[in-house]
Amino acid sequence: MSPIRVALVGIGNCASSLVQGTQYYARNPSAPGMIHRAIAGYEASDVQYVLGIDVDSRKVGHDIADAIFAEPNNTTVFCEDISATGVRVMRGAVLDGVAPHMAEGGARGFSIANGPDATREQIVAALRESRADILVNFLPVGSQEAAEFYMECALEAGVAVVNGIPVFIASDPEWEARFRERGLPIIGDDIKAQVGATIVHRTLIALFEERGAKVERTYQLNTGGNTDFMNMLDRQRLASKKVSKTEAIQAVLADRLSDENIQIGPSDFVPWQKDRKLGFIRLEGKQWGEVPMDIEIRLSVEDSPNAAACVMDAIRICKLALDRGDAGALVGPSAYYCKHPQQQLAEDVAGRMLGEYLASDARAVKVA
Repeated sequence: MSPIRVALVGIGNCASSLVQGTQYYARNPSAPGMIHRAIAGYEASDVQYVLGIDVDSRKVGHDIADAIFAEPNNTTVFCEDISATGVRVMRGAVLDGVAPHMAEGGARGFSIANGPDATREQIVAALRESRADILVNFLPVGSQEAAEFYMECALEAGVAVVNGIPVFIASDPEWEARFRERGLPIIGDDIKAQVGATIVHRTLIALFEERGAKVERTYQLNTGGNTDFMNMLDRQRLASKKVSKTEAIQAVLADRLSDENIQIGPSDFVPWQKDRKLGFIRLEGKQWGEVPMDIEIRLSVEDSPNAAACVMDAIRICKLALDRGDAGALVGPSAYYCKHPQQQLAEDVAGRMLGEYLASDARAVKVA
């Protein structure tokens, strides 16, 4: 198989887990944790990181293999021996990618590298010179201007996209049309974790609906200690994140809840949790005879590996789409792997559409 050449924008915890996992599963292909071991013949070992972009002084100028372990990254290190990629992280454009309080956060926040922001021409040139197939967007939540800047670069350079953050690109009709016209596939928006708060919450609601119980109120409160949660202390950066997470839950309810009866989203930054995310989910409703019932769960997961599992699949599906000549938002894959896809679908429907998309290729798809 030809390698899948990937550019990473944002060398944070998610990038760290993704790069670590790529080498981990290349060396341990039968280890548990992957959703699909092979997609259209592409395995983890076929993914290569050919461009890294960041603005932090502790990452810019360093090999991607070293940058993924630099502060403020604090996710679990499960693959310490990372082979050098030979690719040094280039300085990108700050724009709105760094909230003011994050630039003053010391080891927990960002340390902006010296020098001017990269221009659009420089990013496009880097994408072309690296011969990247796919750009993965791991910018901080709330980076609307910065995300759109890199989307413009991807379109100009002719690169497919996996949009891992809640800036609406794949789900926006105008942006989606531009990718379709350019002949480029995109999966997005806002990665839905492998077994995270959103998919667990959606599954519980589906259980209520399938068994005839009515959901009347619900919340999902999350805490964490990584840069993502620290970034989200600035509530002005949360608008699209709140929409993404809330609509992912509203979409599976038979009757949409009023705003006062649903609360979804980040709750607080707890530094000692590091990349460990705690999700507190509660559903209240009525069952037979309109008798009240409720359920509460506490979910504890390492946040970034939870996302990386889905991104690994999305990368390979994007490459499959490139090979086929498919363009625009990939409906089934986006609904399966993302919180805010172009078209919200129930998990079983999204899974079936994903399976049909993968099965239509002649090469083997191996489920882990």
